[in-house]
Amino acid sequence: MTRIDRRALFTSGAAAALLAATGASAESSPRRGGLLRLALPRAEGMFDAVVKGAVCDTLTGIGPDGVLRDELARSWRSSPDARTWHFALREDALFHDGTALTADHVVESLAAHDFPRDRLALRMTGAHELRLELAAPNPDLPYLLADPALIIAAEGQVNVPLQALNGTGLYQATDIQDDRHFRATRVEGNYRDGQAGWVDRVEVITIPDAAVRAEALRDGFVDIAALPEPQGLLKRGAFTFHPSASDMALATRQGIGIPRRIGTRTALDDGRILERWWVS
Repeated sequence: MTRIDRRALFTSGAAAALLAATGASAESSPRRGGLLRLALPRAEGMFDAVVKGAVCDTLTGIGPDGVLRDELARSWRSSPDARTWHFALREDALFHDGTALTADHVVESLAAHDFPRDRLALRMTGAHELRLELAAPNPDLPYLLADPALIIAAEGQVNVPLQALNGTGLYQATDIQDDRHFRATRVEGNYRDGQAGWVDRVEVITIPDAAVRAEALRDGFVDIAALPEPQGLLKRGAFTFHPSASDMALATRQGIGIPRRIGTRTALDDGRILERWWVS
């Protein structure tokens, strides 16, 4: 799949011109409800990325259209030289155990990630405000904070086993077995209600063999499968290949809805596929 350099995309201001239209389902608007099932290969980091993308959030985010947007940070501003950054956090974000998000959680999480490495100081300046001072100017900092690896977790515990992650994401895990399967249910009253998280339940399973993943999709055991080619699916019909049958990364059954326009940077939409796609 085509990769677009993230820094170049942000700084060029040409994001809208670099989006790729995809074959969406007949339902062009998201629908609430249902179960979304995803089959992945046992590729390094892929399972973890999808689970963390469902359970946790980042300070900023890249929308399905490739555009920078707010997430746990509702706004930000920098000094004229882009060395000092101020972030204002949402006041309505809750961790899955009911704890309210504060700037202290963000400071602890970013410190645990050791990000950014060139920081001089990182501290909370209010319950929902923090200041980040850098050794060198970095006008791309908000874009870099959207990296799906930079999740925010309660008490800064970002490096714990997946089963112990306490995030603010749209889905709360009900069953996780590392690199094997993941089941979660939607968190009601999440601060992003109406913007994402369309299905009620999600399931992820790892299947190492591509032919077996294709068979699982073909026989209706999963709705989406990460596949390198459409072999085994063409004769049965009723499948959509993303971004195309000749250069594919994902295959879906009919009735799976996706945003009308999605960026072409990653096959799994930076791990946010579970919260952005829906069952029509």
